[in-house]
Amino acid sequence: MTITNAQAGTRIEEIADGIYQIHTPIRAMPGGFGFSFNQYLIVDDEPLVFHTGPRRMFPLVREAIECVLPVDKLRWIALSHVEADESGAINELLAAAPLARPVCSTVAALVSMSDLADREPRPLADAETMTIGKKTLRWLDTPHFPHAWECGYLFDETSRTLFCGDLFTQPGADHPALTEADILGPSEQFRHGMDYYSHTTNAAALVAKLVATQPRTLACMHGAAWRGDGDKLLRALGDALGAPA
Repeated sequence: MTITNAQAGTRIEEIADGIYQIHTPIRAMPGGFGFSFNQYLIVDDEPLVFHTGPRRMFPLVREAIECVLPVDKLRWIALSHVEADESGAINELLAAAPLARPVCSTVAALVSMSDLADREPRPLADAETMTIGKKTLRWLDTPHFPHAWECGYLFDETSRTLFCGDLFTQPGADHPALTEADILGPSEQFRHGMDYYSHTTNAAALVAKLVATQPRTLACMHGAAWRGDGDKLLRALGDALGAPA
């Protein structure tokens, strides 16, 4: 683990082979609760970052990336859906990395990123793969799961890491980079309080799609990443979504 900004508490740590979590704790969110924001840097021939972080967090994210590689080496900037913590700093990153392009779902490219981003995005269709060197990444459309029509996730087939965005969001500011402890309990408690899921009628089918990847690492955007039997944990999430809040 490397602390990249002592004042903010931003750190970077490898959680799987060639995959680094950038973690910034926020101890005083509006409302008084603690929270955290993660981005994931995949180091390969064509480096990729998943989630940009909010625009105002860009200096912290850039500082952390540059502890591993020069930011202008980035080739891909990926997002699950269009939201400040996912894509708020997209143009700042594109300006710092002149060879990079956004990566997103076909819907996100159509309705938002082709206009919002300063460089043309690369849209990925459901189940489409892209190779960035040794790693092959697969895009999974998950509309409205947990929210946003354009939502989707990347799955690294090489390390079996699922970059699962807002799924398993854990409250609190201080988390380890990677855990094998329970994250479903805290994330469900947070979901019931905030009600940030769309309650799509397709949730069961979308959970099944993610279960089929049999991930071994879940790269969450808020809280700790998780290592273990990912398909079992995803099934448990699906069961929880079928239960009354």
